[in-house]
Amino acid sequence: MKLKIGEFARLGQVTVQTLRYYADLNLLPPGEIDPFTGYRYYLLDQLPALHRILALKDMGLPLDQIKGMLRDNISTEEMRRILLLKQDEIRTQVQNSLDQLERIDMRLQMLDHREHPSPYEINIKHVDAFPVASVIGEVPNYHDVEPLWIDLSEKVQAESLQVDPPYLTLCHATEPKIRLEVCCPVILNKHETKSDLIHMLPEVNTMVFTTHRGSYNGLIDGYTALWQWISEHGFKITGPDREIYLRLPVEGRVNDPDALTEMQIPVTLV
Repeated sequence: MKLKIGEFARLGQVTVQTLRYYADLNLLPPGEIDPFTGYRYYLLDQLPALHRILALKDMGLPLDQIKGMLRDNISTEEMRRILLLKQDEIRTQVQNSLDQLERIDMRLQMLDHREHPSPYEINIKHVDAFPVASVIGEVPNYHDVEPLWIDLSEKVQAESLQVDPPYLTLCHATEPKIRLEVCCPVILNKHETKSDLIHMLPEVNTMVFTTHRGSYNGLIDGYTALWQWISEHGFKITGPDREIYLRLPVEGRVNDPDALTEMQIPVTLV
Protein backbone atom coordinates (compact mmCIF):
# COMPACT_ATOMS: atom_id res chain seq x y z
CA MET A 1 0.00 0.00 0.00
CA LYS A 2 1.41 3.38 -1.07
CA LEU A 3 1.10 6.35 1.26
CA LYS A 4 1.81 10.01 0.62
CA ILE A 5 4.61 11.44 2.73
CA GLY A 6 2.16 13.32 4.96
CA GLU A 7 0.08 10.22 5.57
CA PHE A 8 3.14 8.14 6.38
CA ALA A 9 4.39 10.88 8.71
CA ARG A 10 1.11 10.83 10.63
CA LEU A 11 1.19 7.05 10.97
CA GLY A 12 4.79 7.15 12.20
CA GLN A 13 4.13 10.18 14.45
CA VAL A 14 6.98 12.17 12.93
CA THR A 15 7.11 15.33 10.87
CA VAL A 16 7.38 15.49 7.11
CA GLN A 17 10.67 17.33 7.61
CA THR A 18 12.02 14.36 9.59
CA LEU A 19 11.15 11.94 6.78
CA ARG A 20 12.79 14.22 4.22
CA TYR A 21 15.90 14.40 6.41
CA TYR A 22 16.04 10.61 6.78
CA ALA A 23 15.65 10.30 3.03
CA ASP A 24 18.50 12.76 2.39
CA LEU A 25 20.70 10.63 4.69
CA ASN A 26 19.60 7.53 2.79
CA LEU A 27 18.47 6.22 6.15
CA LEU A 28 14.85 5.69 5.11
CA PRO A 29 14.39 6.55 1.42
CA PRO A 30 10.86 6.70 -0.01
CA GLY A 31 9.48 3.46 -1.37
CA GLU A 32 8.66 5.25 -4.61
CA ILE A 33 9.14 8.69 -6.18
CA ASP A 34 6.78 9.74 -8.98
CA PRO A 35 9.05 10.48 -11.97
CA PHE A 36 6.72 13.19 -13.28
CA THR A 37 5.64 15.04 -10.14
CA GLY A 38 8.52 14.19 -7.78
CA TYR A 39 6.02 13.23 -5.08
CA ARG A 40 7.39 10.87 -2.49
CA TYR A 41 5.45 7.77 -1.53
CA TYR A 42 6.15 5.40 1.32
CA LEU A 43 5.05 1.82 1.72
CA LEU A 44 3.15 0.58 4.74
CA ASP A 45 5.83 -2.12 5.07
CA GLN A 46 8.39 0.63 5.84
CA LEU A 47 6.63 1.55 9.08
CA PRO A 48 8.50 -1.06 11.21
CA ALA A 49 11.82 0.31 9.90
CA LEU A 50 10.78 3.83 10.91
CA HIS A 51 9.77 2.63 14.36
CA ARG A 52 13.12 0.87 14.76
CA ILE A 53 15.00 4.02 13.77
CA LEU A 54 13.02 6.08 16.27
CA ALA A 55 13.55 3.52 19.05
CA LEU A 56 17.32 3.40 18.50
CA LYS A 57 17.49 7.19 18.25
CA ASP A 58 15.58 7.47 21.53
CA MET A 59 18.29 5.32 23.15
CA GLY A 60 20.87 7.92 22.16
CA LEU A 61 22.43 6.17 19.16
CA PRO A 62 23.57 8.56 16.41
CA LEU A 63 21.84 8.37 13.03
CA ASP A 64 24.99 7.36 11.13
CA GLN A 65 25.40 4.36 13.44
CA ILE A 66 21.70 3.45 13.05
CA LYS A 67 22.10 3.63 9.29
CA GLY A 68 24.97 1.15 9.42
CA MET A 69 23.04 -1.18 11.71
CA LEU A 70 20.04 -1.26 9.37
CA ARG A 71 22.21 -1.61 6.27
CA ASP A 72 24.19 -4.52 7.71
CA ASN A 73 21.12 -6.19 9.23
CA ILE A 74 23.13 -6.90 12.35
CA SER A 75 22.52 -9.95 14.52
CA THR A 76 20.75 -9.94 17.87
CA GLU A 77 24.07 -10.49 19.62
CA GLU A 78 25.66 -7.51 17.88
CA MET A 79 22.64 -5.37 18.75
CA ARG A 80 23.00 -6.47 22.38
CA ARG A 81 26.69 -5.54 22.38
CA ILE A 82 25.98 -2.06 20.96
CA LEU A 83 23.22 -1.39 23.48
CA LEU A 84 25.37 -2.55 26.41
CA LEU A 85 28.10 -0.12 25.32
CA LYS A 86 25.53 2.66 25.06
CA GLN A 87 24.22 1.74 28.50
CA ASP A 88 27.70 2.07 29.99
CA GLU A 89 28.18 5.41 28.23
CA ILE A 90 24.90 6.79 29.60
CA ARG A 91 25.70 5.55 33.11
CA THR A 92 29.02 7.38 32.95
CA GLN A 93 27.27 10.55 31.78
CA VAL A 94 24.75 10.27 34.62
CA GLN A 95 27.52 9.78 37.18
CA ASN A 96 29.38 12.79 35.80
CA SER A 97 26.19 14.83 36.13
CA LEU A 98 25.72 13.64 39.72
CA ASP A 99 29.31 14.63 40.46
CA GLN A 100 28.62 18.07 38.99
CA LEU A 101 25.50 18.42 41.17
CA GLU A 102 27.58 17.55 44.23
CA ARG A 103 30.14 20.21 43.34
CA ILE A 104 27.33 22.76 42.80
CA ASP A 105 25.92 21.86 46.21
CA MET A 106 29.36 22.39 47.73
CA ARG A 107 29.65 25.76 46.00
CA LEU A 108 26.26 26.82 47.37
CA GLN A 109 27.40 25.85 50.86
CA MET A 110 30.53 27.93 50.35
CA LEU A 111 28.42 30.95 49.40
CA ASP A 112 26.25 30.44 52.50
CA HIS A 113 29.36 30.66 54.69
CA ARG A 114 30.83 33.78 53.13
CA GLU A 115 29.76 35.82 56.16
CA HIS A 116 32.97 34.49 57.75
CA PRO A 117 35.56 35.95 55.37
CA SER A 118 39.03 34.42 55.15
CA PRO A 119 42.19 35.89 53.64
CA TYR A 120 42.35 32.66 51.60
CA GLU A 121 40.03 32.06 48.65
CA ILE A 122 38.96 28.42 49.07
CA ASN A 123 37.52 26.50 46.12
CA ILE A 124 36.77 22.95 45.00
CA LYS A 125 37.65 21.11 41.80
CA HIS A 126 38.09 17.71 40.19
CA VAL A 127 41.68 16.52 39.68
CA ASP A 128 42.52 13.89 37.06
CA ALA A 129 45.02 11.11 37.67
CA PHE A 130 48.51 11.80 36.31
CA PRO A 131 51.91 10.08 36.31
CA VAL A 132 54.68 11.16 38.65
CA ALA A 133 58.18 10.10 39.56
CA SER A 134 58.47 10.18 43.33
CA VAL A 135 60.51 9.38 46.40
CA ILE A 136 59.01 8.77 49.86
CA GLY A 137 60.84 9.28 53.09
CA GLU A 138 60.61 10.37 56.72
CA VAL A 139 61.93 13.75 57.81
CA PRO A 140 62.41 15.29 61.26
CA ASN A 141 60.58 18.47 60.20
CA TYR A 142 59.16 20.10 57.08
CA HIS A 143 62.30 22.19 56.52
CA ASP A 144 64.53 19.12 56.13
CA VAL A 145 62.98 17.79 52.92
CA GLU A 146 65.91 18.77 50.67
CA PRO A 147 67.59 15.31 50.80
CA LEU A 148 64.44 13.76 49.32
CA TRP A 149 64.44 16.25 46.44
CA ILE A 150 68.14 15.60 45.77
CA ASP A 151 67.49 11.85 45.73
CA LEU A 152 64.56 12.28 43.34
CA SER A 153 66.51 14.58 41.04
CA GLU A 154 69.39 12.10 40.77
CA LYS A 155 67.05 9.20 40.00
CA VAL A 156 65.10 11.18 37.39
CA GLN A 157 68.33 12.17 35.64
CA ALA A 158 69.64 8.59 35.80
CA GLU A 159 66.53 7.31 34.04
CA SER A 160 66.40 10.25 31.58
CA LEU A 161 62.77 10.95 32.40
CA GLN A 162 60.94 13.87 30.81
CA VAL A 163 59.57 15.99 33.64
CA ASP A 164 56.49 18.18 33.43
CA PRO A 165 56.42 20.77 36.27
CA PRO A 166 55.05 22.03 38.60
CA TYR A 167 56.55 19.80 41.28
CA LEU A 168 54.58 18.79 44.35
CA THR A 169 54.77 17.18 47.77
CA LEU A 170 52.31 14.79 49.43
CA CYS A 171 52.10 14.50 53.19
CA HIS A 172 51.22 10.89 54.09
CA ALA A 173 51.66 11.13 57.87
CA THR A 174 52.66 13.55 60.61
CA GLU A 175 52.78 11.12 63.57
CA PRO A 176 54.84 9.52 64.95
CA LYS A 177 57.09 10.87 62.17
CA ILE A 178 56.56 13.17 59.20
CA ARG A 179 56.30 11.03 56.06
CA LEU A 180 56.53 12.99 52.81
CA GLU A 181 56.48 12.05 49.15
CA VAL A 182 58.24 14.44 46.78
CA CYS A 183 56.96 14.20 43.21
CA CYS A 184 57.68 15.52 39.75
CA PRO A 185 55.04 14.93 37.07
CA VAL A 186 56.45 13.13 34.04
CA ILE A 187 55.51 12.73 30.39
CA LEU A 188 55.25 9.10 29.39
CA ASN A 189 55.81 7.87 25.86
CA LYS A 190 54.84 4.62 24.18
CA HIS A 191 58.37 3.27 24.42
CA GLU A 192 58.84 4.15 28.10
CA THR A 193 60.26 1.19 29.99
CA LYS A 194 58.56 0.36 33.27
CA SER A 195 60.16 2.20 36.16
CA ASP A 196 59.69 1.60 39.88
CA LEU A 197 60.12 5.34 40.26
CA ILE A 198 56.89 6.14 38.38
CA HIS A 199 53.30 5.67 39.48
CA MET A 200 49.93 7.32 38.91
CA LEU A 201 48.65 9.83 41.43
CA PRO A 202 44.98 8.87 41.74
CA GLU A 203 42.06 10.90 40.46
CA VAL A 204 40.32 13.01 43.10
CA ASN A 205 36.69 13.82 42.50
CA THR A 206 36.46 16.56 45.15
CA MET A 207 39.60 18.51 45.95
CA VAL A 208 39.46 21.52 48.28
CA PHE A 209 42.24 23.95 47.50
CA THR A 210 43.64 27.41 48.03
CA THR A 211 46.80 29.29 47.09
CA HIS A 212 49.44 30.93 49.24
CA ARG A 213 51.72 33.71 48.07
CA GLY A 214 55.01 34.24 49.83
CA SER A 215 57.31 32.35 52.17
CA TYR A 216 56.76 28.64 52.87
CA ASN A 217 56.72 29.59 56.56
CA GLY A 218 53.22 30.97 56.00
CA LEU A 219 51.79 27.76 54.49
CA ILE A 220 50.43 26.71 57.87
CA ASP A 221 47.97 29.63 57.69
CA GLY A 222 46.61 28.32 54.41
CA TYR A 223 46.28 24.79 55.75
CA THR A 224 44.54 26.10 58.87
CA ALA A 225 42.01 27.90 56.65
CA LEU A 226 41.46 24.71 54.64
CA TRP A 227 40.98 22.51 57.72
CA GLN A 228 38.55 25.00 59.22
CA TRP A 229 36.57 25.21 55.97
CA ILE A 230 36.40 21.39 55.71
CA SER A 231 35.11 21.13 59.28
CA GLU A 232 32.53 23.89 58.87
CA HIS A 233 31.12 22.47 55.63
CA GLY A 234 30.61 18.90 56.76
CA PHE A 235 33.42 17.18 54.85
CA LYS A 236 36.01 14.63 55.84
CA ILE A 237 39.55 14.26 54.51
CA THR A 238 40.04 11.19 52.31
CA GLY A 239 43.73 11.24 51.47
CA PRO A 240 47.10 12.98 51.80
CA ASP A 241 47.25 16.70 51.19
CA ARG A 242 49.14 17.93 48.14
CA GLU A 243 51.41 20.96 47.97
CA ILE A 244 51.98 22.18 44.40
CA TYR A 245 54.78 24.67 43.77
CA LEU A 246 53.33 26.86 41.03
CA ARG A 247 56.11 29.44 41.26
CA LEU A 248 59.29 28.61 43.15
CA PRO A 249 61.17 31.22 45.16
CA VAL A 250 63.95 33.00 43.34
CA GLU A 251 67.23 31.26 44.11
CA GLY A 252 68.74 32.71 47.27
CA ARG A 253 65.46 34.30 48.40
CA VAL A 254 63.93 31.88 50.92
CA ASN A 255 61.25 34.43 51.83
CA ASP A 256 60.44 35.42 48.24
CA PRO A 257 57.07 37.25 48.44
CA ASP A 258 56.22 36.21 44.87
CA ALA A 259 56.52 32.45 45.45
CA LEU A 260 53.15 30.81 44.74
CA THR A 261 52.00 27.50 46.25
CA GLU A 262 48.68 25.68 45.82
CA MET A 263 47.52 23.55 48.74
CA GLN A 264 45.07 20.74 48.03
CA ILE A 265 43.16 18.35 50.33
CA PRO A 266 40.94 15.54 48.97
CA VAL A 267 37.56 15.36 50.70
CA THR A 268 34.10 13.83 50.59
CA LEU A 269 30.82 14.79 52.21
CA VAL A 270 30.21 13.10 55.57
